[in-house]
Amino acid sequence: MKTNNDSKAIKDNGVSLINRIPRWLWLLFSLGTAVLLWTLLSINPNTARSFPNIIVVGDAIITMISRGVFFKDIISSLISVGAGFALGFIIALPVAVLMAWYKPVRNIIEPWIQFIRNIPPLAYVPLVVISAGVGRKPQIIVITIATFLTMAITIYQGVVNIDTTLIKAARVLGAKDRDIFLKVIVPASLPFIMTAVRLGSSVALTTLIAAESTGASAGLGMRIRALNNSFESAPMLLYIIIIGMIGMIIEKIIKVLERRLTGWQEKREM
Repeated sequence: MKTNNDSKAIKDNGVSLINRIPRWLWLLFSLGTAVLLWTLLSINPNTARSFPNIIVVGDAIITMISRGVFFKDIISSLISVGAGFALGFIIALPVAVLMAWYKPVRNIIEPWIQFIRNIPPLAYVPLVVISAGVGRKPQIIVITIATFLTMAITIYQGVVNIDTTLIKAARVLGAKDRDIFLKVIVPASLPFIMTAVRLGSSVALTTLIAAESTGASAGLGMRIRALNNSFESAPMLLYIIIIGMIGMIIEKIIKVLERRLTGWQEKREM
């Protein structure tokens, strides 16, 4: 008859065996499951038109290259996303710090941030186009607004939750506001800043289709809308996958930076 200790030992051995499975094997299993699901969707009469099989989607790369738009679309979107994200971060960082540091600033700005962040970008795209015209400029403005709202709130939460004991100790030691900001606030809020960067990059990509509806002549989001109008599901699915892959690459880069900049932070091991 098995005792409780025997059952616990069997359970622990099972958990230990799972933990010994290498990460690449889990990734392979995940990819295999995705391919299987994709294949099932491609042969199901109800979903086959929306989810062409992998070979057809792969051939769409050649099709879009032959049209001379594939690399042009990727580069155009990367420029818009990169510029919009950078501007959003540059604006969000000082605004978030001022909101956390000075209560009057917080009382004035925070309600507007909370108000605008609940409005989908598609709602104010026409107003941006009327003001800025068509082309890349309105794309960058839309992405900047979306990323700024997300990053400002995240950085603000990090700064406002800094242990006040650290700030008081710095003041007692004669530190000025500039020294407190550079040597206390920035290091202590760095994990939140990196989280804001991660969220901001994701928002920049998810806003891409809305941003490129402003009369863009190239771009992943613009091309998806054009392909939707012509019912070309294979290249449209290809472009959607490319956006996801770009997001994953950006996420990996941010994680590397985060490990380098916040290596001192204790993290829970899973």
